[in-house]
Amino acid sequence: MEFSIFAQGHVPAHESAADPQAEHKRLLRNVDIAVVAERTGVKYVWCPEHHFLTEYSHMPAPEVYLSVVASRTNRIHLGSAIFNITAPVNHYFRSAERAATIDVLSEGRFELGTGRGSSTTEVFGFWREGDDIAITKEMWDEAIREIPKMFEEGLYGPFKGKFADLPERNVLPKPWQKPHPPLWVAAGSPPTFAKAGEMGLGTFCFTLGAPERIATLVDNYKTGIASCEEPVGKFKNDNIMGVTNMLCLEDRNEAFEWATKIGLNYYSSLAFHWLDNIPKPKGLPEWPDIIPEPTVDVVEALSADGTFVVGDPDDCARAVQKWVDIGIDQLCFSPTTNTLPYEKIVESMETFGKHVIPQFDKDIVHRTTRQREEWLAKNKG
Repeated sequence: MEFSIFAQGHVPAHESAADPQAEHKRLLRNVDIAVVAERTGVKYVWCPEHHFLTEYSHMPAPEVYLSVVASRTNRIHLGSAIFNITAPVNHYFRSAERAATIDVLSEGRFELGTGRGSSTTEVFGFWREGDDIAITKEMWDEAIREIPKMFEEGLYGPFKGKFADLPERNVLPKPWQKPHPPLWVAAGSPPTFAKAGEMGLGTFCFTLGAPERIATLVDNYKTGIASCEEPVGKFKNDNIMGVTNMLCLEDRNEAFEWATKIGLNYYSSLAFHWLDNIPKPKGLPEWPDIIPEPTVDVVEALSADGTFVVGDPDDCARAVQKWVDIGIDQLCFSPTTNTLPYEKIVESMETFGKHVIPQFDKDIVHRTTRQREEWLAKNKG
């Protein structure tokens, strides 16, 4: 099991109302926490591409954020989760250029996570409102098959597709990693997990809940990637990432108490409000009403079943093991999508890094790097 953090660019409204510099401070905090993550043994930092989603994510340019993090770190891998590679949002050439540039400047630490957008607010900001948003599946499918070809030496194209006509061009720069950075995709439904595996792509499982609830999705992905014979890239990236909340303190009761008062469900309410391209559980309050924050008893129960990784190091290790048991390869936390004070975030990450990470991640080499190097070894010469 490897570990990662998510840099969402969350900017709570109450902070913006009280401080005109809140947005600036929040974005810089995301950079600072990535530096802490590397120091504490976390192997990846992921950054999304979101547009127009007030409070939820003020992070429309992951390549800019990741470049700043690259300049302040040495080992942590820098991932887009995701670049929106649909033609109306980002031209195929631009997606390839941005990915390769980060990879070169970071000397091979970039990982290309892709997707198609998760809200009508975003999608219809770039193309005609009222069109069928489901067509973004076809848009992504076309783009993901072409972008890896642009990383190859020499000329690419010409290409005439359903959503883009591309002339013959030498797309520059070429990535530092050969044949290209690891490729990922965000997945939601069971068939999408299977398809992602069949295409040889690493997969982000942004589905929330206890590990046992997600086990079927992991199984679908692992079955799909085991059968993959022709990945869309040059090599299979056999990795599935899960997401949860983490708060690890020496005093378990203090951790449970903090988890009840840092807006975890406020952030979840924002997600359900904005991400309307994702199925919503029945019975949720409609925005601006929000999901009530959990009690201490609820937090403790959610930690016990692995939904949260919260408590002292022993609690957190037991929760992580539940994700290991279902086959998750990487577990991602979002330390800045709440109102936990900066000092407590650092304390939590240092405690987790000292006591929990060494129990699960015993390989200094990134799993994605090892898989890419295995392909290189098989195809040498």
